[in-house]
Amino acid sequence: MTEVPESAAHTPDAQLREEYAQLAEEVRGHQAAYHQRDSPVIADAEYDQLIHRLRKIEREHPELVAADSPTQQVGGAPSKAFDPVQHIQRLYSLEDLFSRSELRTWYERAVASLAELRGDEPVRWLVEVKIDGLAINLLYRRGELVRGITRGDGVTGEDVTHNVRTIKAIPHRLHGSGHPEELEVRGEIFMPSAEFGAFNDQLIAAGNPPLANPRNAAAGSLRQKDPAKTAERPLSMFVHGVGARAGLGLTSQHQTYEQLAEWGLPVSPYTQILQTREQIEEYLDEHQRRRHELVHEIDGVVIKVDDFDQQRALGHTSRVPRWAAAFKYPPEEVTTRLRDIREQVGRTGRVTPYAVLDKVKVAGSDVRRATLHNQEVVRAKGVLIGDDVFIRKAGDVIPEVLGPVLGAREGREEELYEYVFPTHCPACGTRLAPSKEGDVDMRCPNAETCPAQLSERVIHIGSRGALDIEALGDEAGIALTNPDLRRPPAELIDHSALQSSEVQVSFDDDEPRPQTPVLRNEAELFDLTAEDLKDVYVWREVRVSGEPTGQWAPSLYFWTKPRFDAGELKKASEPTANTLQLIEELDKAKDQPLWRVLVALSIRHVGPTASRALASAYGSLEKIRAAQKEELAGIDGVGPVIAASIRDWFSVDWHHRVLQRWAEAGVRTEDEGDESTPRTLEGLTVVVTGSLEGFSRDESKEAITARGGRAAGSVSKKTDYVIAGANAGSKLAKAESLGVTMLNEEQFQALLNSGPEGLNA
Repeated sequence: MTEVPESAAHTPDAQLREEYAQLAEEVRGHQAAYHQRDSPVIADAEYDQLIHRLRKIEREHPELVAADSPTQQVGGAPSKAFDPVQHIQRLYSLEDLFSRSELRTWYERAVASLAELRGDEPVRWLVEVKIDGLAINLLYRRGELVRGITRGDGVTGEDVTHNVRTIKAIPHRLHGSGHPEELEVRGEIFMPSAEFGAFNDQLIAAGNPPLANPRNAAAGSLRQKDPAKTAERPLSMFVHGVGARAGLGLTSQHQTYEQLAEWGLPVSPYTQILQTREQIEEYLDEHQRRRHELVHEIDGVVIKVDDFDQQRALGHTSRVPRWAAAFKYPPEEVTTRLRDIREQVGRTGRVTPYAVLDKVKVAGSDVRRATLHNQEVVRAKGVLIGDDVFIRKAGDVIPEVLGPVLGAREGREEELYEYVFPTHCPACGTRLAPSKEGDVDMRCPNAETCPAQLSERVIHIGSRGALDIEALGDEAGIALTNPDLRRPPAELIDHSALQSSEVQVSFDDDEPRPQTPVLRNEAELFDLTAEDLKDVYVWREVRVSGEPTGQWAPSLYFWTKPRFDAGELKKASEPTANTLQLIEELDKAKDQPLWRVLVALSIRHVGPTASRALASAYGSLEKIRAAQKEELAGIDGVGPVIAASIRDWFSVDWHHRVLQRWAEAGVRTEDEGDESTPRTLEGLTVVVTGSLEGFSRDESKEAITARGGRAAGSVSKKTDYVIAGANAGSKLAKAESLGVTMLNEEQFQALLNSGPEGLNA
């Protein structure tokens, strides 16, 4: 992507003219890659930045604008692979809005223009999510589908009629009667998110590279030369407008949608009619939160004046309608350089490759790493170290490498090389192996002493879903189990700092000797004292006036650095506030309920749901250990896979040593029976969604299971009640569709107190 500096609004000098010419040429190339070859070399957000900059220059210097400027085009010229066909009525682009201030400016301008042109007529706004797919223009004559044309340049598109006819959502003949003599229906072809994932799985299983994203998948599918190939792809469509409509006597966009739906055309379920800008902004917020719950991928929201007469009054510029705009959400997909592929060892021994990237901002945060899942996925994605790659970050999910930017390889082939998965554990050197025959994932079998696995297990013990020890985070977990993890190469160690350091560092031939970790096993965790942590140090980069020097030195982690003045001790080293908090929280964690202790043990597949079910059914670790696999599998929320994993875990000798040391330290191994808690929810399945004032998420689940109920995470036909708090999401909609009884927080409390009978009181 070209770096384009901001320029002042003055007469363009030679440098600005050159920048403009280069930028226009670059945008033309991206338009061709996107619209004609379906192989973009940058992400949509980066293209948006380029076109935004180009339009800014043209606004400030209109004398530069040429007739062939890419800002004056809609889409791109049709490819030569399909016959060119003219649209009856031209297709326009939409003005892009990237901020709330831009939205407000556009909204106020449209309202003011309508007031001037139409008086004080009320304005209604139709809003709908912006589908990230491929625009299509369908032509129906007297209700018969006669042609399907891509957008192309807005005037001429590609004839893909044969391929369009294979898409089940598109009727070949409209239902009902009263069809116009001629009707252009505009819509978006897309591949539903769920089907996209399953389709990529099939490609990978067949040894083919996966598709980068649903938009490329839809575009490539529709442009298959063989319609049978298109028919194999799970494509769908939603309508988003009409073009030529001879004889269609409707007065608004939403009336048109209702009519098209009656005729059997697929209309988006996410469309609403709104009255004010505040309502529009609420819609933007809601669908940004829900964007990954929808049927398809979206990249924003389209806002339109609903009334056709008002649309005609506002009219068009040469490129965009003045009555519609697209609000773009912050990007979740960008491109960056893949610098390396390394491996991470998880707490159950799974070795996962991850991408080391040039820093890039995506979904509002800086990203330097992204997951690659396993060695087979790396191979299937076809990425090479040194590639430019597409990455995506969906919400809070770990960023993922989608695939290479193939067009960016030209001329760089000698810089790229394939990734080779290691044969031995990168943390302890043990030979890797699958846990069972046929597994794709490779694991380190040295579970007890592998430092990477131990670090991850100790960090997991402190996590919110396990024993919830706030002071036991990533850095503290590593300092306890593998303090030399970030030890730099010898040439980067600041030896002058070593000589003057008050940190107690042992040496072998002038080189720092590796530390012996405080924890060699999680069994000793609850015996720790502050004194045990006195000499633990970690490696930190030396900074001068806040700037990194590239040199590293040891730094005490759990205790403060002693202070000297002229060789005299002024303040002795002492435990930090975080260290004192850690020791205190470890002591409190001993009284956590049994289900949390089960989660903390890192038994494969055993998370909070299964742990609650086990604790409720057995009440003690001893009884769980004595239970047979078939008995465990019969518990609701456990099943045969988890049951087998539990039996495997209890068959390992060193796991028993962990349990014994924890019990000796006072960690709870059984729940105290509380006869005072009535079993009011025996046999009932309850789902909590949204935020409750009187309960945290964990507290609500504990309240349900303590009364004999099952706290489920998803709504199904077997759900008895859904408790709806503030900001309840898609689970509420599913409960409504299934006819499941929904309760508010007050009714939830009545249910806990007295069971279903309490709801009738």
